[in-house]
Amino acid sequence: MKNFLIVVDMQKDFVDGALGSAEAQKIVPAAVKKIREFDGEILATFDTHFDNYSDTAEGRKLPVPHCVRGTDGWALNAEIADALNSKGFTAVEKYTFGSKDLPALIKEKAGDDAFSVMLIGLCTDICVVSNALLLKASFPEAEISVDAACCAGVTPSLHDAALATMKSCQIDILNA
Repeated sequence: MKNFLIVVDMQKDFVDGALGSAEAQKIVPAAVKKIREFDGEILATFDTHFDNYSDTAEGRKLPVPHCVRGTDGWALNAEIADALNSKGFTAVEKYTFGSKDLPALIKEKAGDDAFSVMLIGLCTDICVVSNALLLKASFPEAEISVDAACCAGVTPSLHDAALATMKSCQIDILNA
């Protein structure tokens, strides 16, 4: 069986930048440990926006420019980057909450082998839940899990609500 770890949007702007939080900063050590100990293939998503962010639907609803491609905030958190670089990973740029490319990449990498997918990262209630549900819809028989100790939401209550939603959709929630 092949194992995939999806590291969702562990970028500076979500950890301690424009949209950072104390909760996001607290999960970095656990996420680094998970990455370093993971036995399998790792993919890391990058929330990616451009200079026209303010003119997009997201920019009008969340008027905080963040993760603009090429800026310091778009880069991975330094500790996460070190862990990922030590293991090797595939970068996946995404332009909205969920990556439509992620299921195809996993299918390509898994081939005909059975596989499992674990997700960690930020934000539980936006991009983690979006990607987890896309993957569950794409691979209903695959083991899809989220390590709650390696995720943080916009708020603790939204984190908990997203975990409950994913659990309701038969995604395994670990370390809740």
